[in-house]
Amino acid sequence: MAASELYTKRARVWIPDAKEVWKSAELNKDYKNGDTSLQLMLEDGTNIEHKLDPKTKNLPHLRNPDILVGENDLTALSYLHEPAVLHNLKVRFMDSKLIYTYCGIVLVAINPYETLPIYGADIINAYSGQNMGDMDPHIFAVAEEAYKQMARDERNQSIIVSGESGAGKTVSAKYAMRYFATVSGSASEANVEEKVLASNPIMEAIGNAKTTRNDNSSRFGKYIEIGFDNRFRIIGANMRTYLLEKSRVVFQADEERNYHIFYQLCASSHLPEFKTLKLSSANDFLYTRQGRSPVIEGVDDTKELCNTRDAFTLLGINESYQMGLFQVLAAILHLGNVEIKDRDSDSSVIPANNRHLTAFCELVGVSYQDMSQWLCHRKLKTATETYIKTLPRLQATNARDALSKHIYAKLFNWIVEHVNKALITSIKKHSFIGVLDIYGFETFEINSFEQFCINYANEKLQQQFNMHVFKLEQEEYMREEIPWTLIDFYDNQPCINLIEAKMGILDLLDEECKMPKGSDDSWAQKLYNTHLKTCTLFEKPRMSNRAFIIQHFADKVEYQCEGFLEKNKDTVNEEQINVLKASKFDLLVELFQDEEKATSPTGQPPGTGGRTRLSVKPDKSRDKSSKEHKKTVGCQFRNSLQMLMETLNATTPHYVRCIKPNDFKTAFSFDPKRAVQQLRACGVLETIRISAAGFPSRWTYQEFFSRYRVLMKQKDVLPDKKLTCRNVLEKLVQDQDKYQFGKTKIFFRAGQVAYLEKLRADKLRAACIRIQKTIRCWLVRKKYLRMRSAAITIQRFTRGYQARCLAKFMRRTQAATIIQKYQRMYVERKRYRQKQAAALVMQTILRAYMARQKYQALLREHKAVIIQKRVRGWLARCWYKRCLVSIVYLQCCIRRMRARRELKKLKIEARSVEHFKKLNKGMENKIMQLQRKIDEQTKDNRAINERLAGLESSYTAESERLRSDLSRLRGVEEEAKNKTNQVASLLEELERLRKELSTTQKEKKTIEDWAQTYRNEMEKMVSELKEENGSLKQDKDNLNRLIQEQSQQMTEKMARSIAQETQQLETDLNEERSRYQNLLTEHLRLEEKYDDLKEVMASSNVSKPGHRRTDSTHSSNESEYTYNSEYAELEEGSRAAEDVTRGMDTSLTLKLQKRLTELEQEKQSLRNELENKEDQFQRARARDDAEFKKARGAELEYESLKRQELESENKKLKHNLAEMRQSLLGNAAAGAGAPGSPAYKVLLEQLNASCEELDVRKEEVLILRSQLVSQKEAMHHKDEKETMTEPSVYVGDVSKLKDADELKQACIGLKDTNRSATPDFHKLNEDGELWLVNQGLKETIRLLEHQLQTQRRSYDNEVEALRGELQNVKEENNRQQQLLAQNLQLPPEARIEASLQHEITRLTNENLELMADDPTASREARVIILRRMVDLMEQLEKQDRTIRKLKKQLKVYSKRIGEMGAGQTEGQTSPGQMVDEPIHPVNIPRREKDFQGMLEYKKEDELKLVKNLILELKPRGVAVNLIPGLPAYILFMCLRHADYVNDDQKVRTLLTSSINSIKKILKKRGDDFETVSFWLANTCRFLHCLKQYSGDEAFMKHNTPKQNEHTLSNFDLAEYRQVISDLAIQIYQQLIKCMENILQPMIVSGMLEHETIQGVSGVKPTGLRKRTSSIADEGTYTLDSILRQLSAFHSTMCQHGTDPELIKQVVKQQFYIIGAVTLNNLLLRKDMCSWSKGMQIRYNVSQLEEWLRDKGLMTCGAKETLEPLIQAAQLLQVKKKTDEDAEAICSMCQALTTAQIVKVLNLYTPVNEFEERVSVAFIRTIQTRLRDRCESPQLLMDTKMIYPVTFPFSPSSLALETIQIPSSLNLGFLTRV
Repeated sequence: MAASELYTKRARVWIPDAKEVWKSAELNKDYKNGDTSLQLMLEDGTNIEHKLDPKTKNLPHLRNPDILVGENDLTALSYLHEPAVLHNLKVRFMDSKLIYTYCGIVLVAINPYETLPIYGADIINAYSGQNMGDMDPHIFAVAEEAYKQMARDERNQSIIVSGESGAGKTVSAKYAMRYFATVSGSASEANVEEKVLASNPIMEAIGNAKTTRNDNSSRFGKYIEIGFDNRFRIIGANMRTYLLEKSRVVFQADEERNYHIFYQLCASSHLPEFKTLKLSSANDFLYTRQGRSPVIEGVDDTKELCNTRDAFTLLGINESYQMGLFQVLAAILHLGNVEIKDRDSDSSVIPANNRHLTAFCELVGVSYQDMSQWLCHRKLKTATETYIKTLPRLQATNARDALSKHIYAKLFNWIVEHVNKALITSIKKHSFIGVLDIYGFETFEINSFEQFCINYANEKLQQQFNMHVFKLEQEEYMREEIPWTLIDFYDNQPCINLIEAKMGILDLLDEECKMPKGSDDSWAQKLYNTHLKTCTLFEKPRMSNRAFIIQHFADKVEYQCEGFLEKNKDTVNEEQINVLKASKFDLLVELFQDEEKATSPTGQPPGTGGRTRLSVKPDKSRDKSSKEHKKTVGCQFRNSLQMLMETLNATTPHYVRCIKPNDFKTAFSFDPKRAVQQLRACGVLETIRISAAGFPSRWTYQEFFSRYRVLMKQKDVLPDKKLTCRNVLEKLVQDQDKYQFGKTKIFFRAGQVAYLEKLRADKLRAACIRIQKTIRCWLVRKKYLRMRSAAITIQRFTRGYQARCLAKFMRRTQAATIIQKYQRMYVERKRYRQKQAAALVMQTILRAYMARQKYQALLREHKAVIIQKRVRGWLARCWYKRCLVSIVYLQCCIRRMRARRELKKLKIEARSVEHFKKLNKGMENKIMQLQRKIDEQTKDNRAINERLAGLESSYTAESERLRSDLSRLRGVEEEAKNKTNQVASLLEELERLRKELSTTQKEKKTIEDWAQTYRNEMEKMVSELKEENGSLKQDKDNLNRLIQEQSQQMTEKMARSIAQETQQLETDLNEERSRYQNLLTEHLRLEEKYDDLKEVMASSNVSKPGHRRTDSTHSSNESEYTYNSEYAELEEGSRAAEDVTRGMDTSLTLKLQKRLTELEQEKQSLRNELENKEDQFQRARARDDAEFKKARGAELEYESLKRQELESENKKLKHNLAEMRQSLLGNAAAGAGAPGSPAYKVLLEQLNASCEELDVRKEEVLILRSQLVSQKEAMHHKDEKETMTEPSVYVGDVSKLKDADELKQACIGLKDTNRSATPDFHKLNEDGELWLVNQGLKETIRLLEHQLQTQRRSYDNEVEALRGELQNVKEENNRQQQLLAQNLQLPPEARIEASLQHEITRLTNENLELMADDPTASREARVIILRRMVDLMEQLEKQDRTIRKLKKQLKVYSKRIGEMGAGQTEGQTSPGQMVDEPIHPVNIPRREKDFQGMLEYKKEDELKLVKNLILELKPRGVAVNLIPGLPAYILFMCLRHADYVNDDQKVRTLLTSSINSIKKILKKRGDDFETVSFWLANTCRFLHCLKQYSGDEAFMKHNTPKQNEHTLSNFDLAEYRQVISDLAIQIYQQLIKCMENILQPMIVSGMLEHETIQGVSGVKPTGLRKRTSSIADEGTYTLDSILRQLSAFHSTMCQHGTDPELIKQVVKQQFYIIGAVTLNNLLLRKDMCSWSKGMQIRYNVSQLEEWLRDKGLMTCGAKETLEPLIQAAQLLQVKKKTDEDAEAICSMCQALTTAQIVKVLNLYTPVNEFEERVSVAFIRTIQTRLRDRCESPQLLMDTKMIYPVTFPFSPSSLALETIQIPSSLNLGFLTRV
């Protein structure tokens, strides 16, 4: 079809427009060949005449069909030209809010100037692993494509990001690097990906600035190579920079800023660490105030500096270096404020004491005089002499600015170098992905050297881009084997030659720079003479002799020659550099250590022209010749650009073109003029031109057949679809040049797809008209049938009315007869009821009186019960508080015991032989003197002890006498009080009886009067009641109806409120479960990571034989921890015994000195104690002689008892120590410590005793914990404060150290703490040793004095407490004797309970009395009471356990006796009889009934059991051939036997090994669904068995009597149930992950892409990007694939015996994954958002619901998880025009968030022209209506979310004794019991 034939009436075209660039218009009449103009109508209705060019006769561009507008790929458009590209971008950007669009291999990114929620981790996960064309365009798709090609093709990749300033290049590059860091991870532990990302804030701070076009514009180009290892994980990075804009340091235009780092420093100048920089506001410095815009809206510079410093720290640049960098930057700011004044016309001067120059010199560490000298002078060198020349003020100012720029450039390069060092790695780089962020093409009103270099670089990049696009285009044609001709495309090599070739612009510029008198004018003349006549791309402006024009690929650019030479030379004063090199500031010297002379060859001063200066990062190689250092900027830039192009050519490039939509930074505002300029400059239109020159539209045969099936007749459809497409296309398109047939695709010329779409639309329009005709006929016929039916209905109702009238007359006649009958009956019944009512009234009165009496009695009883309840609650709370106090006391005691042990250990260490040998060299003479002193002090000690004993005896006798008198007087007083109370109570009782008698008489008379009055009123009341009866009946009916209505309303209201509360509680519970299970998942992940690290460490430490590694993590169950701790204690005990053995050999000198120290301390302590007791005795006698004697006697008694206990303990320890010494010293031979030797036996006995004591203590702690944990919630906050450990408790502990041994040990411990940790005893002489000992003794004495003073203060409080306790003890003794007498009369079973009850009552009373007093004073008494209660409860539990154990043993013995009796009976028969008689086969089943459902195994067979039953078990055979859950039953039966024999070690090891083995098999085969499902079912069954046979009543009620006999008897495994429940949760989560991995590849293909209903939706044209076909080809997944997989999952779980409730939860999770993945892909794929796709989704969902119904799983909640997907599909199908439609959508889409609804509406794309797009106004209406919703702004659903799982109790009806173990399990070593 000819192109001119498409220009018919109503065809739409594009015409040029000055404002909009291109404007749409519609033809009013057909175009005919020869016409010179077109009659058009614009969109606003204006008719115009468009003149055609008479020379070219080119017709205007045709407009694409509406269904092609808004495509993801511009190459998918049928008409490829500039207006089509511009319009498609505008529609996507403005209407759909989509900023990314493909253009072949290029990603076009438009800056939205607004933060969009499309870069989160959920979006990254959604794009990870996807093909580039499968999802909507995104920077993540490009990054994923590069990453995938690197991994697949083993080829390095590059992402080239270009665009002008403000287009978003930096942000795009940043997001690409973030994607790589997220999806690849790090290959080392140094988090390299975090360091790569951390380089961004650093480079933005020092290289980005605010411009008029962009608030964060990159003022340099950079190329970042991100390195990957062979597993494609990030291992490092390297950065190369280009074209730093140095001039910005010293000058900024209006509304622009300097580099961010300067403003960050000024904003943080108030911080203490920055005070030395002497900074202030940015407006105070010349270099930061020129742009008059120091603040960026919405940016906090102080916070940004914190981020920059954090990034420096992360990259290894420490604080000192950071402060050095900030110091140099601050110095640059101060240098800019140095004011230079004119001295005369040829010289300048800096005023003396300039504070900014002073600050500069202080910061950089240089001389003020030198710097002020060379800022205003310069040195000129000739062949013979050197001159110093003054500089005028302007040149001096320029020299100052040049120095500032040079320092900043050096600092910039230093930072880049150190960032690269931080990102470098020692791991070999396998491949890399480079990200290039560089300037785009630039053209301004005045263009200078900077724009020339930038445009030169873009020419090179454009050439590389053109070659790559052309190469891909031709490769596609060759791959499809279609004939092709060479496509002509623009080659910019002539322009590049003009710039870089020999005698090119750069060569002439370098040559002019070398000339002594070279200037910009002479260089311009050379350019004119060389290129003006020879090169068509070079032009000279008409009005200027100092400019030239170059025809670039994008546009013509005029460059001003002024300043080119100076900017190319980039000179700085050499003497200024020398001053900086002589700095005392190390960092500055490091910056200039490689500085070379940069002065001009001609010796001219720096130029003043131009406002910018460029820096090129030098090459890092150190071996450079002096010639290379003198290269010009242009030469260096050309070399670095050449290196960059070589790197890019060696990689596979990916292109991102950033477009700036407007110059005002307005969000989602599109300026067509600016967009077209950038599209032309960035090469997008060139890509379109190359594509349009060939075959831009490409369809697979399947896609073409599906789309244009409507154009084919039935006879045209052949089995071979390729042949069918060929035949149909030849009929539809006559011109064979318009298309080509490839191997897999059909290639179309531009415009042919639009023509085919027109044919398709015409065919569909005709079909629609026919359908309308048929529908209208059907509607009219339906209306006729409805009218006919209505007439018949009227006739039927009329006849019915007549029949009802006749029936009504007959009913009235019969009713009259019935009324007469009932009237007569009523009269007789009325008479009877009158009599009956009188009798009932009397009965009512009597019964009411009796009921009131009963009610009063019940009320009194109820109130008494309430009082008892309150009292019992108060008593329970008091008991709990005492328990808590006791626990605190026990903790203190245990800590004191540990401290004593530590003290003993320190004493042993202090007796080290070598230690005291070095200290006591030459002490033999002094020892004799000290020995004599010891004897004297011993005598004094004996005298003091005798004196103390006399005082104690006198005090005891006096206290006994006073105690007896006090008890006698108290008894007499108590008897008198009892008699008095008895008399008073009798008198009160007599008075009360008299009052009751008089009251009873009065009530009797009142009742008689009331009865007479009542008889008179009864008749009157009966008559009134009869009258009111009728009205009350009516009221009753009304009230009943009203009550029913109200009751119904209340019921509904209550049901709703209960449902809401229940739902809220369920939500909270699920959230809590989810948090717990997420923590469990994290724990499992860390555990696996730890195991991996442990394996790595184990493999690395194999060669270290002496190394012992301790597991640093806690086990997941308590038994493992207990086992490990016990093992560690055994090892620790053995090591301690070895230490004791090594410390036995001590010298006599050391012993004597140690003994001397101990005796001195003992003497001092006894003396202080004696003085303390004498003072206390005197004060107490003066205050209260009698009471003091009693308390003193009790105290001395207590102290004597305590002393005796300590002495006995000390003797026992000394005895044990002596035994060990004798055994060890007596067998000093090498084999003395061998097993069987005395030393070994003694140590073994000591170790066994310690272990037994440890077990006892553990058991006591467990008992206390189980008894007190139930009272925890009743604990009051005040009591918690009172029972907390206070300093007085520790003082009390010190005060109790009254024994000499205790004080002696405390002194030694204190002396050791005052001693240096690691003293150097080799350097001490004899005098120094004595001085050290003396100082230690002094310190010890001072500490003891302080402790004894504290003891003295606390002693008074102790005396008061002991006084009351002494009397209480006596009374307690009497009560205990009475209780003992009473208990002896009770039976043995009730004695313990009665004793415990009496003890609780007594303790409660004591607690009440103590609480009335001071709580602090009663604390110790409460602890003692609680201790007694705990002891009694322990005794009760122990006896209960003993009774249960004896009962079980009794049963066992009785069974054994029965078996023995049966055995004897059998033994009486002869052997022959046993063989012959058939009786014995009958006895075997009888013995089977006696099995207890247990399996016995030996300890050494445990590993074999675990191996055969868990590790080597094949789930497939067990699931098919045996009963479900058999391994769980076998494990539980083995556990039951371990419990039966009361072997706690066996129980613990069996459970631990089973759990660890299950974890191991899951770790090994965690990706096998069958294995995970099998062990999930068995773990749950094992958990249910532990519950079912635990003995708890809640679980036992589901058992049979026989099952209840099999409950666990000795061990409570509640804690293990929790551990196994956690294991089941982990297995469940592993199962979900396994299913997700299997389902993930199927979901998108089966739910979205596959057409389950064939022919409903036709695919749209696709671009160059490969997209997944929506038609199911061979090998693709369909909905049936998903359903088959779900059925396989379900059948496998059912075979394994998984609980039905658990299966429901698994299915719910499966459906959630399906719905979430489908919805997420729908939200990220514009091609899937159409009306027909909504129908496909709804059909697929209905198929899933049908599957649920077939499996009986409709109630599991799986359907509800698909609700968001269902609503999204409905949203695609509903009307989207009016406000009513918006309201319906808001009410319908409750499960979708606002962001999801708006996203679907924005992505909605018509597949046919009959559908309409969603208007922007309608979307705004939806957003307004949904504004008040409180919801998460997250767009995508969380596909990783796992619902919290629960394991409802499911008891088994299977009897354990009937389970048979198959031989296939190889468990023959198990014995049934």
